[in-house]
Amino acid sequence: MSPVYPFDDAETARVVVGDDGALVEWNSGAHALLGWEAGEVVGGPAAALLADGALPVPSAPRWDGTVALRHRDGYVVRVWLLAHHRGPRDGRPGYWLVVTPLTGSGPRAPDDPLALPSLAQSPCALAVYDERLRLRLVNEAMEAAIGLPEERIRGLRLAEIGGRPQSDELEEHMADVLATGLAKDIQTYTRTGGEEHAHAWLARLAPVTDEEGRVLGVALSAHDFTENYLARERLQLVNEASVRIGSTLDVTRTAQELADVCVPALADFVSVDLLDPPDGPEVPGALVSPMPLRRAAHQSVNPGSPEAVAKPGEVQSYPPGSPQADSLTAGRTIVATVPGGELDQWLAWDAARGARVREVGIHSIMSVPLRARGATLGVAVLTRFRRPDPFTPDDVLLAEEVTARAAVCVDNARRYSRERDTAIALQRSLLPRSLPRTAAVDAASRYLPAARAGVGGDWFDVIPLSGTRVAMVVGDVVGHGIQASATMGRLRTAVRTLADIDLTPDELLTHLDDLVVRLSEEAGSEGSPGEVGATCLYAVYDPVTRRCTMARAGHPPPVVVPPGGRPRRVDLPAGPPLGLGGLPFESAEVQLAEGSVLALYTDGLIESRTRDVDSGFRALCEALDGYADSLDETCDRVLHALLPPGGSADDVALLLARTRALPAGRIATWDVPPDPALVASVRRQVSERLVAWGIDMVSFTAELVVSELVTNAIRYGSHPIRLRLIHDAATLICEVSDTSHTAPHLRRAKTWDEGGRGLLLVAQLTDRWGTRHTSEGKTIWAELGLLGEE
Repeated sequence: MSPVYPFDDAETARVVVGDDGALVEWNSGAHALLGWEAGEVVGGPAAALLADGALPVPSAPRWDGTVALRHRDGYVVRVWLLAHHRGPRDGRPGYWLVVTPLTGSGPRAPDDPLALPSLAQSPCALAVYDERLRLRLVNEAMEAAIGLPEERIRGLRLAEIGGRPQSDELEEHMADVLATGLAKDIQTYTRTGGEEHAHAWLARLAPVTDEEGRVLGVALSAHDFTENYLARERLQLVNEASVRIGSTLDVTRTAQELADVCVPALADFVSVDLLDPPDGPEVPGALVSPMPLRRAAHQSVNPGSPEAVAKPGEVQSYPPGSPQADSLTAGRTIVATVPGGELDQWLAWDAARGARVREVGIHSIMSVPLRARGATLGVAVLTRFRRPDPFTPDDVLLAEEVTARAAVCVDNARRYSRERDTAIALQRSLLPRSLPRTAAVDAASRYLPAARAGVGGDWFDVIPLSGTRVAMVVGDVVGHGIQASATMGRLRTAVRTLADIDLTPDELLTHLDDLVVRLSEEAGSEGSPGEVGATCLYAVYDPVTRRCTMARAGHPPPVVVPPGGRPRRVDLPAGPPLGLGGLPFESAEVQLAEGSVLALYTDGLIESRTRDVDSGFRALCEALDGYADSLDETCDRVLHALLPPGGSADDVALLLARTRALPAGRIATWDVPPDPALVASVRRQVSERLVAWGIDMVSFTAELVVSELVTNAIRYGSHPIRLRLIHDAATLICEVSDTSHTAPHLRRAKTWDEGGRGLLLVAQLTDRWGTRHTSEGKTIWAELGLLGEE
């Protein structure tokens, strides 16, 4: 007896036959009809009960007919049977529910209170059930809907007539109406009679009462509103697809959203397979065979998607004859059914898939190509096994509209990923591949693109300068993407160029500000949206004096960690951001002890939606407070402490530099009198110092360079004149300073010229040479490499 049926179930002979032909259940009504006890027949073959021994093999989910059955006493009983097939579900194998009424098949009593002529003549489909929920009356419209005459099914329950889960649910509501006497309206979507397609029904359940108000039964009137139901369902699905699909710019997430939207509204199982994007920017038009597709996502009405043959990320090949390959080749939707035999060739080629199709009971497949902007991206395959009706032309139109939306989102995600990868590659190529080894600082750096917005215009650099000095710069261009990366590259190149002529930090930022203003004007003239803006921090550290000169343009101030001390903010004038134009920048000079760590960073490190700048700065100081000897480990600890697990909303650049200091014994300085005759004495003193340093192998070259630079300073410069030698680990630096601001120029002397070859000689004998201007005048410097020196 059904757990929702509150009455004795002996008025129907009912058995359950498994798909393997064995009897699974045998009720008391079956015992009354044929005399067999349940223990005598359950587990045995159902065909043993047939007088001719032949078990009918129905070709549809419902079958009815008259068969000859063997009674236990040996005689033959001819019985009309109604059989319903239920497929595998929730781990239970498929089975057939076979019923026949034991009562109600005779002529209706003339005084039957439920057999009202007005009910029988109702134009809508109508059925009347008695107080035991047994059928007593159906009109012609209901007979047509059920597909069986009243005399055959009178006395059966609704669940036995319908044979579907929806019938069980409707019978439960009828029991409520019978108990409460209150009418109910129930909507259900099911297939009735021998129909191929399911229909949407509005069932009105009303109590049938006598003159005294006693409930005699339940009247069921059914109204077919399939068209309205399907139209509303399609509209709802399209609306849901527009909201749910494409919530992110992630290809896999978008494919999963497509599968989630279509299950169970349109199909019982959906798989989304994509072609791997080509190396070039466009998807090729030619499709190879068999066609390799990568599973991007799938979804099922069953938890865990047991129907899936491929795992997400797995590549499978689909041959001609498969719905996937055929729909992609034809460029249109293909609908096929398993019973129709359209898929036999494919399922035979893929034995594992064929076994899974038969196991699950899949009967209809629809393959929809995913195309956007003229490119083929992949295919979505929708299958049905729980829903009994095959796909209709309206389903095809709905699936094509939903997948078209998803295809555009997938293409957008791929374009975004491709642009992001390009921007990252550009950004990486524009940033320094490695930081130079200098005598001034040891440095380590990190760059992280934004988690969602992608790369931006953050950059850092370490630039060796003359006199063993070093420049350190960190900048941030407003915006994200390729445009911001390109602007960053132009600014970084400009900074290196300006640093090469030894501008002071405030002068360098002034020139950089002019460049940003011109870039903004160019962008405006070309119709580019927005203006170019940037911030920058530029610092120059001299290991000889251990002084660091800094200036910033709207950038966060640096943090310095003295040896054994606590991190502190460097008090530095803010300065306006780059691109405003016409506003001054100020420099500040700080003394740094040897071994101090200077932290330069962009605002993405300390700013976030959940934390203000001050809180972020305190967190940075706490992370730097645990400074270790390894700068790389310190960089990692800072990023781990300040950035959320999913990454920062803005890109981040971090540069840590630990200062060095040159020993006083490696520096020699002379004040040079303005007498050319004393140049020889200066050369002798230089030679003696080189011998003391153990690098006398470069004495001849060094004397020539010193002689030429000092002589030029005496002839063309202003007094006082100073000579300085700096012995770096692998370089000897010669510097001659005077108070004149006139810079020498390298030129090629003519054959009859008596002079003009001095600087050319210096350029040939040294690795590098140049001029830097100071507030007191200028300094001409030259570097000689010390091969083999430590």
